[in-house]
Amino acid sequence: MLNDFGDRPAGALNTADVGAYTFETGGHLAEVTIAYETWGTLNEDGSNAVLVAHALTGDSHVAATPADPSLGWWEGLLGPGRPIDTQRWFVIAPAMVGGCYGSTGPASLDPEGKPYGSRFPFVTIRDSVHLEARLAEALGIKKFHTVIGGSMGGARALEWAATYPEMVEGVAVFACGAASTAEQIAFGQAQVLAVENDQHFSGGDYYGGTAPQSGLALARRIAHITYRAESELAARFGRSAQGTEDPFGFTQRRRGRYQVESYLDHQAKKLLQRFDPNAYVVLTEALMSHDVGRGRGGVEQALAGVTAVPFLAAVETDRLYFPEQSQRIADAIPGEHRVHIINSPIGHDGFLTSAEQLGEPMRETLRL
Repeated sequence: MLNDFGDRPAGALNTADVGAYTFETGGHLAEVTIAYETWGTLNEDGSNAVLVAHALTGDSHVAATPADPSLGWWEGLLGPGRPIDTQRWFVIAPAMVGGCYGSTGPASLDPEGKPYGSRFPFVTIRDSVHLEARLAEALGIKKFHTVIGGSMGGARALEWAATYPEMVEGVAVFACGAASTAEQIAFGQAQVLAVENDQHFSGGDYYGGTAPQSGLALARRIAHITYRAESELAARFGRSAQGTEDPFGFTQRRRGRYQVESYLDHQAKKLLQRFDPNAYVVLTEALMSHDVGRGRGGVEQALAGVTAVPFLAAVETDRLYFPEQSQRIADAIPGEHRVHIINSPIGHDGFLTSAEQLGEPMRETLRL
């Protein structure tokens, strides 16, 4: 069931009922729907499947489809003749549970027709993978040739390789580590509290009233600063004023604005038009929980059991997920593996804007 926040055109999404589910922390949903988009055709033995996992505020629209011809967020990697060739592979991109793009989330209606709101369970990255495995089974997929994702999608991809090694032949992890660091958790907490401290949050039960948009806008500003490099912000904006306004006048308070402030306002406004604040909290806390080694003897021991062929990528200017975090994954998975570097001045978001740089090495490493 779609909620009011999803913005995919009719027919662009498929949905599957994957049954009741009890989450790792004990929360329970009597029914769970997973929304997804697909490209290509699944072969008879179900062996040519590729799963693409989206980032925190991403969706299932990785690339254009006949049902939705708008450009997707990884258009350079997916499509006929591209590194993930949809003439050869059956590609599925599920929307993560707890979000607001068609899969069951806080804005979804419970069996009695009421939004879950504050009653929606705490979701972990591992929970999302278990539910995606149910989706794969429902679609007749026996094994994934590759599971690929960046940022939170990279966390899901790595969790797939550790949780279902028999189902994953290759794993591609872009701009993500094996576990959320203290600093990443700190950034996440600031964003969660920005939403929850909004006067309209109402404990998460704001549906039917005023949504906590100011809180979500502030959370997005905090997040976006971590997605971009300091050098890029300096080159684009520096200390320039917005328009002809002087940020400081001869008054007790400044009366103008810097260009970078306008830029962050723009990014916040764009997210408000498409995202549910509750979903932002749920998914941010899910990413904060990311730890592939949890319950498995630690990161090194967990990754030592990964049998999938890894393709690891980092952005050289990333200040949210440093390249050395990717190197730690490379060092822990059995065998000799290199970390491929995306050359981009913009920071973390380079995994979205410049991933096609790695098309050929990814195709060679993963036999795509």
